[in-house]
Amino acid sequence: MECLAAFSPAVATAIMRLPLTCVSKKRKNGGLRAKLKDNDDGDEDDPLIKSATYRASLRFQETRRPDPLFFDQYAGCFLPRDDLPMHTEYYPCHYCLATKFIDDKLLTTMNNVDGLKQVVLLTDGMDTRPYRLNWPASTMIFGISPERVFKKAAQKLEDVGAKIPKGCLFRHIPLESSDIQQMLCSYGFNGNRPSIWALQGLPLITLATLEDILSIVSNLVAKGCLFLGELPLWLTETEIGIKSSNQRWVDKLFIGNCFQVELISYSEIAVNVGWEPPAGDYKNVLFVAEQLRFSNDQMETWMREFRRMEEEGDEEGFEEL
Repeated sequence: MECLAAFSPAVATAIMRLPLTCVSKKRKNGGLRAKLKDNDDGDEDDPLIKSATYRASLRFQETRRPDPLFFDQYAGCFLPRDDLPMHTEYYPCHYCLATKFIDDKLLTTMNNVDGLKQVVLLTDGMDTRPYRLNWPASTMIFGISPERVFKKAAQKLEDVGAKIPKGCLFRHIPLESSDIQQMLCSYGFNGNRPSIWALQGLPLITLATLEDILSIVSNLVAKGCLFLGELPLWLTETEIGIKSSNQRWVDKLFIGNCFQVELISYSEIAVNVGWEPPAGDYKNVLFVAEQLRFSNDQMETWMREFRRMEEEGDEEGFEEL
């Protein structure tokens, strides 16, 4: 899977033959603002902060193992000092295996694709990847997450001296923003250039919320680029009522936004790192998807070039007359 940073008018036929389900859609996420309104009951009763803190505790425990899957030196700063989890008998958890997979896929792709300098992380607000991963120089990192969780986390990260890698840039976009797509572009995201997107921990309240996010990603991701991460399977049961097979549900969801998707087995990840497959049920599914259509920016660039060529052709024809 290779990101295409540019294209020529010769691909016009391929663009025009896209199915109607792949037409670009501009959605404003007003529904997210309503669902994620401020919590007046304090952090202890805030479900978003509680969920993000729980995930941070899993990363903290993993980091304390003698042979960790990954190293998150900042996870502990989000946890109460009198309630830091102590390592006991450890078994591999799905979340940590997914975190390992996403970390590796992000960095491997960044280092192997020419011109790939844009990363978008859709998270719970306590994601530490902008600080702990070894990003290539000049990487632009965009984080989309709930504003109140991010503000709390950012202050704690500042308190422990966390820094974005030298030569890289980080920008946060509140999940509650009325127009995430426009805000990303105002911060410098360019849909004509390659990018990679990762989803883990972002609060997805309903299937409609997920579809809004997929629409935004589809509009901005250049052809051939990757979108990976975890999706909550319970959305199928909540909205549809009948639990279909994972692959069939994910295929239908992604193809409507012009992505070719592959499911990744948590058990295979465990075996690859020398662990037994994780026990118990897990309500998420791990995926890697490739963008099949051109981004909105790429389409606009092509249309400008097409009009320029038409105008030049008209001028030449007039001169001949």
